[in-house]
Parts: sequence; C-alpha cells; structure tokens
Amino acid sequence: MNPVLAAWAVHLYTAMGTVIALLAWEAMSRNSYGLAFAWMAVALFIDCTDGTLARRVRVKEILPYFDGAKLDDIVDYLNYVVVPVVLAYHAAMLPSGIPGVLIAAAPLLSSGYGFCHANAKTPDHFFTGFPSYWNVVVFYFYILATPVWFNITTLLVLSLLVFVPIRYFYPSRTPTARRTTQLLGAVWAACFVAIIAMFPTPPRWLAWASLFFPVYYIGMSVHLHLRSRRQ
Repeated sequence: MNPVLAAWAVHLYTAMGTVIALLAWEAMSRNSYGLAFAWMAVALFIDCTDGTLARRVRVKEILPYFDGAKLDDIVDYLNYVVVPVVLAYHAAMLPSGIPGVLIAAAPLLSSGYGFCHANAKTPDHFFTGFPSYWNVVVFYFYILATPVWFNITTLLVLSLLVFVPIRYFYPSRTPTARRTTQLLGAVWAACFVAIIAMFPTPPRWLAWASLFFPVYYIGMSVHLHLRSRRQ
C-alpha cells in the first residue's frame, strides 16, 4: 500500500473509536448495557492496537502535519471517560438527579485535566496520576452490582488520584515484565469477552476472578513507582 494511504488508514482506524462511542451511547439509551460494554471493548481493542500500527507505518514521518496523538486523546476521552460515566449514571449506579450529576462531574473534570496535562505521559511510557480507566471501573460496578455508596466513594477517590503524581505503567509499552503483562492481559481480555458474551447473567465468580489483572496492574505500578523514586 502507498505509505501515505497507509498512514491515513491508521488515523481513520483510530478515529473509528468516535463511531464506536456513538454506538455504545445508542445501546445504553435502550438499556442494552451488555451491548454498550461490548462496544467499549471494541474501542479498547482499537486503542491497544492503533499505536503499534502507527509505529509500523511511520505515521509521524509520513504525515508530520497531522497530530495522531491528539486524535487518540479525543477518542480515548470519549470511550474511557464520557461513555462509561454516562452509563454509570444512566444505569442507576449513581444517585439520580443533581447529586448524581455532581458525582459524575468529578471524573469528567479530573480526567479532562489529566488528558491535557503536559506530563500526563512520561517519555519512559508511564501515566502520571490515575490513567482514567473509567470504562473498566464502571464495568466492575455493573457486573459485581456494587452498592451506590461504594461507587460514589470509588469515583471520588480515583478522581483525586488523577492529581496525585503516582506513575502507572503503560501495559503495551513499558518494557518491565512486558511478556508477563501481555500474557495476563490476554487472559483478562478473554475473561472480559466471556463475561460480555454471557450477559445479562454472567457468573459472578468469573467477574471476581478477572480482578486479578486490575490488582496486578495497580501492584506493579506502585512497585515501579517506588523503585523509580529510590533510584
């Protein structure tokens, strides 16, 4: 394929995440939350693969005047922040009315700051502050049927952690334990797909078991953060 066409094709692939966000929104408007999470899973897959494709076809070199990173941030803010937070409110995982809107505003505003911070991503492939994985957070709220008070507390605490400069590793790019991370990530993705496929009544034990990867991610991030401080 022509290098210019290949580069534009990769940018189009990234931009398709905006269409996925619309489809997820349309699904949640019909209370089809399983389908909404399925679309969010597609968006997650695109986000995990577009960077590799972009580096392979050298998009920065071929199209230096087009900011693919900015496009990626726009798409990610939609699919990782706006769509899941709206779903949490729409599916009554938060209080109704003004109190719920105010709570939902916390991750929207904090992640807006996080996405625009110049040091949100470090040169050695770490996120600074909680990396706005609200899609994963809301998925577990829903699948585990956590109480509203727990959801409120979690959203507010994680919103504050966006501003705390703890380094969270980038699963697909941080070299430390990359093979282990990729293997565990693949198993987690399989669990995620299996849970969605079994909606609306997936087994609760599978949801609890799949928490192994978020626990691993947080533990590894704290370990690497503390190690970097010591060094």
